[in-house]
Amino acid sequence: MLRVLAVDDEEPALGELLYLLRADPRVRTAEGAGDATAALRRIGRALEGGPDADEAVDVVFLDIHMPGLTGLELARLLAGFARPPHLVFVTAHEGFALQAFDLKAVDYVLKPVRRERLAEAVRRVHALVHATAAPAAPAVPEQIPVELGGVTRFVPVDEIAYVEAHGDYARLHTDHGSHLVRIPISTLEERWADRGFVRIHRSHLVALARVDELRLDGGATSVRLGDTDLAVSRRHARHLRDLLMRRAGG
Repeated sequence: MLRVLAVDDEEPALGELLYLLRADPRVRTAEGAGDATAALRRIGRALEGGPDADEAVDVVFLDIHMPGLTGLELARLLAGFARPPHLVFVTAHEGFALQAFDLKAVDYVLKPVRRERLAEAVRRVHALVHATAAPAAPAVPEQIPVELGGVTRFVPVDEIAYVEAHGDYARLHTDHGSHLVRIPISTLEERWADRGFVRIHRSHLVALARVDELRLDGGATSVRLGDTDLAVSRRHARHLRDLLMRRAGG
């Protein structure tokens, strides 16, 4: 069961959040803090005691806009600790989802908080804590937040077949559609290199595991991913072929 700290400077919102959290059977304890500074002191005590101490905190449900230290600033401070608690942002503002993604947030819940949506956030944290406690269990997939009609969805990176550059944006192509995110393709190339994504062209980044065919035709190179054909630039062709052969054991 989870040990939770909820942080919000608005007392009614904090009270409602704590009420919903305490009603969830996966939550052991839920404490509240009225600002980020008080939360930092509480988390500091938890980290000093270690994960098995009575004061330990598994996850922080954190508002963003607060007087003094903001939720994002607190999250950046926590990122410097060796074993910080997990983070779930709870905010009325949609525009910080990408920053939450960069800060390794487990989820991003919009106010007003719905019981079902909060329960999904608790489920994700519970699964992640369970996976951490049992190394043999499969890890929770990395996800990327995307905005869709005012709703923030979290798309598993493993579902992305390829990425298409759109200036400072990138379009993520999955088996179920595509999503435009405000992240340059160069950033995703660096971030997902260890997940098997490789640049094949200035406009495309592909998941090696999704490549079905490598084609050579009159000096031009292309790859097929399902029903999609993508050109491979000359400068990337040899490197891509070597990676695919190595992956296949050739």
